[in-house]
Amino acid sequence: MTLALKCCCFAMLLAASSAAAQQTAPDAAPEATAKMQAPTVARAEVDWAAAQAALAGFAQLTAPDQAAGPAAGDALTRLNAVTEKIFPKIATSSVPVLLPFDTAAFLRDAAAGETGAAAKYLAGFQALTFFYPGPSGYDAEFALEPRDAPNLDLTFVKHIDVQISGFALVYQLDGPAAAEGSPVRELESDFPGIRRILLESRVRYVFTRFGVPYAVSILCFDGAKRLRRLSCHEADKVAVRFLKALGIVGGAPQAVAGKAAPPTIERPDKISADFTFYAPGDILPGTGMRRQSGRADATVYSRIRFPMAHAPAYTNSQSFMNWGNCDHTGRVRLGGRGKDATYRCRVNTVRLVHDETKNYAYPWRDNFCEHRYFYVGQCPAGLGHQGEDIRPSACKLRNQGADRCEPYQDDVVAVRDGVALRDPGEQALYLVVDTPGEHIRFRYLHMNPHMLDAAGLTNGHPLREGEVLGPVGDYGRREGGTTYHLHFDVQVPTRQGWLFVNPYMTLVAAYERLIGGRGRVVDEAMAAVAATPGPDSAAKPSASAPESSHPPEADVMVERDEQAAETGKSDSERETVSARHCQTRFVKGHRRRHCWTDGAEERGRRSHAHAVRAVDRRVSHHGYGAWHHRGHLHARHGHAWSRHNRA
Repeated sequence: MTLALKCCCFAMLLAASSAAAQQTAPDAAPEATAKMQAPTVARAEVDWAAAQAALAGFAQLTAPDQAAGPAAGDALTRLNAVTEKIFPKIATSSVPVLLPFDTAAFLRDAAAGETGAAAKYLAGFQALTFFYPGPSGYDAEFALEPRDAPNLDLTFVKHIDVQISGFALVYQLDGPAAAEGSPVRELESDFPGIRRILLESRVRYVFTRFGVPYAVSILCFDGAKRLRRLSCHEADKVAVRFLKALGIVGGAPQAVAGKAAPPTIERPDKISADFTFYAPGDILPGTGMRRQSGRADATVYSRIRFPMAHAPAYTNSQSFMNWGNCDHTGRVRLGGRGKDATYRCRVNTVRLVHDETKNYAYPWRDNFCEHRYFYVGQCPAGLGHQGEDIRPSACKLRNQGADRCEPYQDDVVAVRDGVALRDPGEQALYLVVDTPGEHIRFRYLHMNPHMLDAAGLTNGHPLREGEVLGPVGDYGRREGGTTYHLHFDVQVPTRQGWLFVNPYMTLVAAYERLIGGRGRVVDEAMAAVAATPGPDSAAKPSASAPESSHPPEADVMVERDEQAAETGKSDSERETVSARHCQTRFVKGHRRRHCWTDGAEERGRRSHAHAVRAVDRRVSHHGYGAWHHRGHLHARHGHAWSRHNRA
């Protein structure tokens, strides 16, 4: 068969497929386009009588109030009226609020009119950095400076964030069994049934009081003590001190309409002619951790506004698609030069190029649980990518020969009404939502932290659904440190505290509402024949911008022998002849490089294969571990760097 005939046949097949899709799409049943399910949520039965009894020892709350002022009423009502000066809107919490607060001392001083700064009553935790009560519980964060706790003998020198949450409802996840943890004898008398859990790079203490699940957590590394990396052993000391200082500070019963969570699924009737996506859990072949698959979770966890301001947008991998760094799994060069040079990740046979513009096309593909060295309890391997990478509408090149997208061309918006959880200088922005029947938080990564600071997006900043948060960036510890995309993830409260869940179908549902049409599920064969291309991403070049055609250095680079690359051998032959893999790392401040060939693959496996990167705030990039993984920092790893280098 001639080439012309083949092309003709392929064009006819493509046209027939498109025509068939358009003919059958309007009559397609909803089940044929995608399967979606609502989350399963259990509500706590709060024992308010027990909470009132816990205040019986405070004379200021139980004695008759002769003034009969705003503090008149039961003990909790009086307590709320006094403590709201420090903890705004505390009476809106639907569960008793437990915080490291010396309530007795504060009430005595309040009665005498001598109350001072809040830090005076916080058991050494010098700052309340975040407090957000609501109809589904409350969240709070405190900071501790190690120098203010000399009795703990801490090696860590930076301040330590401690989070506590009280949950009026918890999400029941149908996935891998979460860690049950171990009992804590030291605290059992004060917190019957308390358990210690090391999960998703956080040491957690979970317990139930007044019928309410509570969780205290601290980000830590399960390793030796270091000056700038908090070990979980030292985090334990801080957590125990925090727990021993807990006291009831307020809260009040709330009127709750119904027991179930609010509906999350609302889909358009029309079928989109363009939007296609792979099923949840169907990640790129070979890209799961430990050769595992993705997480096939069809749950729509919240009815959100899509995080990109405008359509189209494309959810796909930023590590294993064009210009990706293969997340330290190794790359094999297949030939060519500049932006036309082809390569593949060693984990699969997908041919890639050093050109970001090739990533802006349907179908979408799930990348939750993709290869990343992060703990994720919901991933089959227990490790993986904690959320989804989303690319905006198009890629604007700096000039005609460039291979990188120009950042800050598209806007990111708030997906719900809520408040911001973010310290100045941090890369990660949390949007915390606490409404009747829903307690959830969303995280945005790779936006420029300096722009977020300038916009005032720090702890407690109120946000409205659809409000512009800032532009899409490529910030990965520095500008240009990653591809042009947004990382978006979702966490829900469970009996083990906040856990990552797969946001893929949540994003699919939100995108369908944005474009006004339902998407269609595809598989490998369908996508190969009838994939819908995205819009032309070639933009007018900027004459003043310099050309950039070289990716940043990754931890694992695959080099080719230049002479072999110039021979007439086939790509497959060249792959096996001279693929050479090199690992670059920093050990005690010195650069070390080790190389091996494909034939020595097993011997050449990196010794850090089981190392895990922690993800959250204030993870210093100092030391071997953070430098070693600098190619993909889905975290607040760059906090110290950003703080000392921001404009």
